[in-house]
Amino acid sequence: MSFSTPDPLRPLILDDVRGAQKMLAGVARMTAMEGSRHLTQLVGAPVHLKCENLQRTGSFKLRGAYVRIAGLRPEERAAGVVAASAGNHAQGVALASSLLGVRSTVFMPVGAPLPKVAATREYGAEVVLHGTVVDETLAAAEEYARETGAVFIHPFDHPDIIAGQGTVGLEILEQCPEVRTIVVGIGGGGLAAGIAVAVKAVRPDVKVIGVQAAASAAYPPSLAAGHPVAIDPAPTMADGIKVGRPGDVPFALIRELVDDIVTVSEDALSSALLLCLERAKLVVEPAGASPVAALLSDPGAFRGPVVAVLSGGNVDPVLLQRILRHGMAAAGRYLSLRVRITDRPGVLAELLRALSVVDANVLDVGHVRTDPRLGLTEVEVELHLETKGPEHCLEVSAALREAGYRIIS
Repeated sequence: MSFSTPDPLRPLILDDVRGAQKMLAGVARMTAMEGSRHLTQLVGAPVHLKCENLQRTGSFKLRGAYVRIAGLRPEERAAGVVAASAGNHAQGVALASSLLGVRSTVFMPVGAPLPKVAATREYGAEVVLHGTVVDETLAAAEEYARETGAVFIHPFDHPDIIAGQGTVGLEILEQCPEVRTIVVGIGGGGLAAGIAVAVKAVRPDVKVIGVQAAASAAYPPSLAAGHPVAIDPAPTMADGIKVGRPGDVPFALIRELVDDIVTVSEDALSSALLLCLERAKLVVEPAGASPVAALLSDPGAFRGPVVAVLSGGNVDPVLLQRILRHGMAAAGRYLSLRVRITDRPGVLAELLRALSVVDANVLDVGHVRTDPRLGLTEVEVELHLETKGPEHCLEVSAALREAGYRIIS
């Protein structure tokens, strides 16, 4: 199976995905399907997690990259391949190329996380750092392809790529034959399109639901217009699905086969990542956690059994730390407030004792003495507390008020 150019007029069919599955035998893992008791209780039906975060290179991208590069003609392989990516596609192309004995060059933004740059190099690619945003990196990679004759490996806009990603759908049907809804994150659309092609051909009754970050959702306006529409995506922690324009090839398939596309907030994304880490013991990047975010946002909207595809786990540790703090705040695990007290010895100690009674852990204490709204003998104390959830936050606030403290914010 090979496609020399992305051709939206040439329909992708189940046999293409099955051919890709044979090609990937011994290359891509059949990743685990894990049940989630917490999400099952929330949704009211069985929920399973398809763990592509445990795939080789840490995401599903190896599947499509390998099928695409394996399908190149001998003269194309000899010219080498080039790609542009900030992370997952870079690593997928690098490893696929190494396994197939093809020289690869990967352009990455200057600010790409160091662990992702190091991993791409270790998988065998020559890494070129260029540009501060992905569009600049992409332009540089395309220019390199024109100058050298290297084959540009697009991250999602090619039938071979989509066929490779569609093997995730075949595995879902094998591992969870009773599935009724599959929820999957969408950036350019390659994974969702591939899953839809595979699943709808075998089980047309199964709903395929796509998820985008609300800050960078290009598919809803594109579907409304009937063709891919370019947007200026806002910053989002889910950089793996931050794509300004749907691909032509996946768009045509998604428009025909995907049942619905929903969007999720940044709070929902961080809460989903935290849930995966705490409850499922799985490290998942924000884009990979987007299906879980959709389940958390509207649990009653999904007919079970549900399979949520965790598409990747490549998250920079520094970013992970920030996201976890955001997720804990969104989940009511942090409480920040200001309390106005008399500025005299012992009063702060009394306030902290009141907090200890309700089991609130004090993370930080700050004093504000220069606000003109304060009386001559008053001070505002800014408190950052670790709590046990929204109900505990209300309990802490109520206890302080009952003790006579005035909460300003």
